[in-house]
Amino acid sequence: MAKAVWQDVVIAESEDVEIVEGNVYFPPSAVRHELLQPSDTTTECGWKGTANYYSVVVNGSENRDAAWTYNDPKPAAAAIRGHIAFWRGVTVHR
Repeated sequence: MAKAVWQDVVIAESEDVEIVEGNVYFPPSAVRHELLQPSDTTTECGWKGTANYYSVVVNGSENRDAAWTYNDPKPAAAAIRGHIAFWRGVTVHR
């Protein structure tokens, strides 16, 4: 079971994750969306496409751009469409 935790709060948990370049991508249904706030930040990956970011907000504390997703990935990354990955202090256990 993979689990993403920040400030002792579970943000996502699932047995059905995708691992890409060492990052754990959780399916949308496994993520507590009430803890995510959309960000204007985007980045480009040559083979995955455009990543859109979220800030994680727990108990009034914000971890800016700590989560990302590929809503419309390139064909090579189709398996992670809509899945969400974490970084910037969010601990992911596998």
